[in-house]
Amino acid sequence: MKRKLALAAMITAVVTSAAGCRDGGKQQQRLNAGGSTFVYPMMSKWASEYDKLKGVKVNYQSIGSGGGIQQMTAKTFDFGCTDAPMNDEQLKKAQETGGDVVHLPLVMGAVVPIYNLEGIKEPLRFSGTVLADIYLEKIKKWNDAELTKLNPGVELPDKDILTVHRSEGSGTTYIWVDYLSKVSQTWQQKIGVGTSVNWPGGLGAQGNEGVAGKVTQAPGAIGYVELIYARQNKIKFGSVQNREGEFVTPSLESVTAAAKGALTDIPEDLRYSLTNGPGKDAYPVSGTTWAVLYVGQPPGKGQAVLDFLRWVTHEGQEYAKGLDYARLPEELIRRLERKLDQVQVGK
Repeated sequence: MKRKLALAAMITAVVTSAAGCRDGGKQQQRLNAGGSTFVYPMMSKWASEYDKLKGVKVNYQSIGSGGGIQQMTAKTFDFGCTDAPMNDEQLKKAQETGGDVVHLPLVMGAVVPIYNLEGIKEPLRFSGTVLADIYLEKIKKWNDAELTKLNPGVELPDKDILTVHRSEGSGTTYIWVDYLSKVSQTWQQKIGVGTSVNWPGGLGAQGNEGVAGKVTQAPGAIGYVELIYARQNKIKFGSVQNREGEFVTPSLESVTAAAKGALTDIPEDLRYSLTNGPGKDAYPVSGTTWAVLYVGQPPGKGQAVLDFLRWVTHEGQEYAKGLDYARLPEELIRRLERKLDQVQVGK
């Protein structure tokens, strides 16, 4: 019996070794990353296509932007993904842990206001100040005069509004509150901007699925999720008034318009904001997902990380449209190429 078990173990070892040889050892190359839930559907597609193309596995954990930054800083992840650029304090901590960090834009998308109102067929219109006042709990009823004014001809119900927000550190939250802080001085002074803030009230929920779940289960609720999530799950979402006074429906085109409008103001380190930007067709609650990684990368695996991110920001952009993301503008790709060239892989 012992001889049979030993023989079986030997055969298994030989088969495993042979498989590794057939694949050139590529099946053993695995990249660990995570963070942004916003980019998770896109990253899943990229990982699948890249595995077929190069035989490199990308293990991506959708744990929120805050977690992505923390785990990248701690070197648990080979790179992190975040919808909020790292702030100076986070960059300082990373500098002390592993050196300089680069921000690489990956893809762009929209955060949309979702709601649960029976009998309302046409998408509702929102302004930034109204959304801020709803989340500040100044506007408490759906038939409030400010909402009625924005939606003439719509019979809004005399119903309490329940606000729903993300409970964990989230880049989606960052985009949402970054926008609210730009359109509402009260919001900026009382709540501010961050991946996590002290909400005036409402219910917290984990991830897009948690926010969407609470909104769809509670008549009168309002929340915010990524455009792709709202579309895929057939959840009602509204249009938002931009700084030019236009009510813009979130779409690939309106996010691209926001990106183009912001290009002239994007700083050298590529930490920027797309919210409430210029342009008649720009959707004002637009955002970017960045990959963040150390400039100094380890031998071997560091090159694999660099190769994957170069592919994602170039050839991989062709998959964006099919998943309701806006691809990076060419001018921005040229600028991020310089950032890719700064990454140094150890010998």
